Amino acid sequence: MRESDAILREEFAKAGLDKKVWQYFTVVPDFKSVGMKNHARCFEYMVIIRAINTIDAMTASIEKIDWDVLEKITNRILAEVDNVNRVCYDMSPKRTCWRRYKAAT
Repeated sequence: MRESDAILREEFAKAGLDKKVWQYFTVVPDFKSVGMKNHARCFEYMVIIRAINTIDAMTASIEKIDWDVLEKITNRILAEVDNVNRVCYDMSPKRTCWRRYKAAT
């Protein structure tokens, strides 16, 4: 995970996103997936990229990252990080339950 996160941070800095995005990191789940690497099927880990912005730390919106930047990050992670065959971008916003609570009361 440290290797993929270092790549993400380096590429975000090059693209100026480190000053624009509130929080960004990579996650490596504890399961594997089937994918292709070096023209062969493989069973390896995936890396998930998360990049969010917020004004209150209770809600968060997904940062729209330029496709070229995501592609460069993906290619570097796949080439430079061992035992990884897939890179995903987490598109899940963080909504607060407070609105539902307020509406119910």
